[in-house]
Amino acid sequence: MEKQTYSVGERVEKFCAKCGEERGHVVASVTKRGAISRVSCPQCGTRSSFKGGDATQRRASAKASAPYDQKRTYRAGQSLTHPTFGEGEVTAVIEQKIDVLFPDRMRRLIHARNQD
Repeated sequence: MEKQTYSVGERVEKFCAKCGEERGHVVASVTKRGAISRVSCPQCGTRSSFKGGDATQRRASAKASAPYDQKRTYRAGQSLTHPTFGEGEVTAVIEQKIDVLFPDRMRRLIHARNQD
C-alpha cells in the first residue's frame, strides 16, 4: 500500500491533549517524504508532534460537513462547506461572526443573520 503524502496547511484529525478532545489540526511541518511531523491546534494554538500510526488520526476532509448558511447559528468545532473556500472548521464564535479555518487560511464569516 502506498503511503499518503501531506503538505503544510492541510487539515487532519488529532486528539488535542490541552483541549481534551479530538478536532481538526493544521499540518505545521512535514518531512522530506511528505509525512506529517508537527501539527497545530486552531482552537488553543498548541503545536504537537504527529505520529502517523495512530488509527484515530485521519484526514479531516473525511468528516461530513453541512453547506455554509449565513442564517444558521454555528458553534466552535463544527465543520462546514463554503461554496468558494471549501471545507472548514469553526474555531471561534464572536457575536454574529465566526472564525473558520479553511485549508488556505483563517477567515471571518457571518452567522446567525436575522431575516429583516
